[in-house]
Amino acid sequence: MTTAYLDAIAGAGRTSITHIGLVNASGVEITGGSYARKAAGWTASASGVIRPSADLVFDIPAGATVAGWRGYSAITAGTNYGGADLTAQNFASAGTYTLLAASTSINHTAA
Repeated sequence: MTTAYLDAIAGAGRTSITHIGLVNASGVEITGGSYARKAAGWTASASGVIRPSADLVFDIPAGATVAGWRGYSAITAGTNYGGADLTAQNFASAGTYTLLAASTSINHTAA
């Protein structure tokens, strides 16, 4: 694929995924406390990889386990476009989880 094609696909991905949420080990989105999806801006590389424009800090309720992130088309409900697994982190008490932009990406280079 050409760089122009990959740039076009990465651009379309940026407009489709407007929010990022966190999920547990079963792939179910975290709920409770002050948890909420975060609005995501995106940057793209010529190789077809997009990343969030900035780190995202989530409020995590006590008893939750963060085990992955997912891209969504809305702040609530919307389409779940998938994401990736993370190293699971248990929260015995409420806290925050920072999803690092540099470590979070979507690769559009292959199907």
